[in-house]
Amino acid sequence: MSGNRSGQRGVGAGVTFGLLAAWAAHDAEEVVSVPRWTRSQVPELREQFPRVPDRIWRHLQSIDEREFATAVAGMAVVVAAASADGYRTGGRSAFYQWALNGFGLHGLVHLAQAAVVRGYTPGSATSPLVVIPFTLWARGQLRRAGVLCPARPRHVVQGLGLAAVATVATHVMAGWTVGRRQTPPRT
Repeated sequence: MSGNRSGQRGVGAGVTFGLLAAWAAHDAEEVVSVPRWTRSQVPELREQFPRVPDRIWRHLQSIDEREFATAVAGMAVVVAAASADGYRTGGRSAFYQWALNGFGLHGLVHLAQAAVVRGYTPGSATSPLVVIPFTLWARGQLRRAGVLCPARPRHVVQGLGLAAVATVATHVMAGWTVGRRQTPPRT
């Protein structure tokens, strides 16, 4: 076990800030591939999945490189905050553990997407090489340090929920930032 700045026993920077490093490697793949992949694959996907509403396909095709990179930058803030909170608490932070779980589960989503389309999808290359192995390793380190929250179905929901909310929020923020959306949606 290693200490942290507050003197608590737990895990150190490799586990906590490792989440930020693993996320950065994974999202670098997405930044490079998403806009081009979306433009080239959406026409084929529309034919393959005709029940998906047209507005979804139009939205996907409308996201440009600048908007996507802005959304990724917004997500970097979320992941950095979770990693810092994890470090501050020696890995005990619920926010950090939810983010870690969400990261790993979203890697499984990438693999499922690739299986559904029967080919490459953005994020599917680094998911089995970085996302899933890092998540399993970090959870093992948290377990050995005695700070891992027990895995319960609600933790899966919390991790996926955090990932989904953060994804939607950063994409909405990116749309506003690059000027594609002039006003926030009405609530």
